[in-house]
Amino acid sequence: MIFTVTDLKQMLYCPRILYYNQCLPRLVPRTDKMDAGRDLHRSEEGKEARRSFSPYGLTSASRHFDVWLSSEKLGLSGRVDLVLEAPDGAIGQAWIVDYKLSKQVAQNWKLQLAAYALLLEEQWEVKVNQGFVYLIPLRRAEPISLTTRLKHRAEATLAQMQQIAYLEWMPEPPKSRAKCRDCEFRRFCNDV
Repeated sequence: MIFTVTDLKQMLYCPRILYYNQCLPRLVPRTDKMDAGRDLHRSEEGKEARRSFSPYGLTSASRHFDVWLSSEKLGLSGRVDLVLEAPDGAIGQAWIVDYKLSKQVAQNWKLQLAAYALLLEEQWEVKVNQGFVYLIPLRRAEPISLTTRLKHRAEATLAQMQQIAYLEWMPEPPKSRAKCRDCEFRRFCNDV
């Protein structure tokens, strides 16, 4: 079973989203917020191509947009908004950048970057120790340390996801019901 990095990110936000996507796959509601985020990602690419590397603390790098990654070993796939690759001659190193329509970094995004790092390390044979969440409204890149511990947490979360999908087990709702307000699956949860 192949999950997407988005599934992993959503698992931390609310594991029921994974349940609905995997066990009831014909239900794919979209929200205006999701569409707005997609459109802003596209426009951000053009701006990024003109931007210097200083928001990332780098002097130079190669930019790769919309990089598709997949791993049968991990059972995971995803599309990275931007990969910055160390210039020629440098030790194999890369940085992941994910654009977000937010003014602060959410915890589940850190796990998302760790999952991208695992995929990139396997597929490109590079080291990924740091990523960035680019906060579009603030025009600021927030550095995220991609530690071994965080990468192991991503792998453990993938194992939990496999159990939910295989057993078709509906998880408990999130502790914070504020998350439910903007959820595309809100109308399916009768206990929140």
